[in-house]
Amino acid sequence: MRQIVLDTETTGLEPKEGHKIIEIGCVEVINRRMTDSHFHQYLQPDRKIDEEAIQVHGITNEMLKDKPRFVDIVHEFMDFIQGAELLIHNAPFDVGFINYELQLLNQNWQPLEDYCTITDTLRMARKRYPGQKNNLDALCKRLDIDNSKRELHGALLDSQILADVYLAMTGGQVSLLGNDDTGLMAEADQIRRVNIEAGQLPLVTATEEELNLHQQYLDRLDKAVGDPCLWRSLETGHTA
Repeated sequence: MRQIVLDTETTGLEPKEGHKIIEIGCVEVINRRMTDSHFHQYLQPDRKIDEEAIQVHGITNEMLKDKPRFVDIVHEFMDFIQGAELLIHNAPFDVGFINYELQLLNQNWQPLEDYCTITDTLRMARKRYPGQKNNLDALCKRLDIDNSKRELHGALLDSQILADVYLAMTGGQVSLLGNDDTGLMAEADQIRRVNIEAGQLPLVTATEEELNLHQQYLDRLDKAVGDPCLWRSLETGHTA
């Protein structure tokens, strides 16, 4: 399963007022693990950036004067995200800007929704934590995710943080070996191969306490996605 966590920074709030994208940041997640693959680009908007926007992301026109335009990177960008599930916090904002940029090119690009599945992580968070703040900073604090490097908004950094937030919201485990990979790797080094021919392997079954903890974990998954998770259908012998 390939997912792309995406964020943008812009010159202002409304593409209908001619505002443009000035930064795109994407990180790749495959089978719930972040890879080293990412896409990151600053863009020349050919217009003035609103002062209010600069206060948010700290990007100025002077910083962008030698950067490429959206038309220069559109094929590389679309190739990177095509076919993936896009995870975006407040997706209508970013998708609206990207579709506006695609439309301006007059190159027969279709809306982003025709190339990718789009999941709004803000909508997910509001469903899971109703009545609470659900911006990235609030979610990081709630889920114990380090965002100490986030002094200003930045598309690539925010994408990396959102990837951690999404993985925590939808399962709680952001790495294969848990939060303390080093300690568990040391334990893993102690595992020895078993010679099956030497005898029958013992059958170890879960205790009642372990089964209860398993069901509690599945309950959290159900709540995170808003539907019964696949594991429950496998346990009952039924599939959707």
